[in-house]
Amino acid sequence: MSSSKDRRQFLRSVFHAPVRLRRGEMESQGLLHDVSLRGALVEVPPGWGGRVGEPCSLQLALAADAAIRMEATVAHIEGRHVGLHCERLDLDSMTHLRQLVEHNADDPALLERELATLVAQGRATA
Repeated sequence: MSSSKDRRQFLRSVFHAPVRLRRGEMESQGLLHDVSLRGALVEVPPGWGGRVGEPCSLQLALAADAAIRMEATVAHIEGRHVGLHCERLDLDSMTHLRQLVEHNADDPALLERELATLVAQGRATA
């Protein structure tokens, strides 16, 4: 079993912002705590009702015409904090997310390796 530290060996950007979460037909608001090319940590409202392994989508509005849209799977739930594992990003979302994470990165080469891994795994789509 991997520890929390093992799960977080990739660049994470602390970024507190409201997000929209969708599970099937259910949509709710949440608060983003951090985000990476591999997923996000979100605080959900009471009674959110998601389960580990369940698919969901996250949308983070950055500007009137820019947003990060992530198709994800619920990786873990600890109280109202939900860890999402990124399954798929469109090209625009990946570009925005890369810029956001790069802004906070100490090692840009590590970010490039993570991006190459995402593309190789087919999680990035045009």
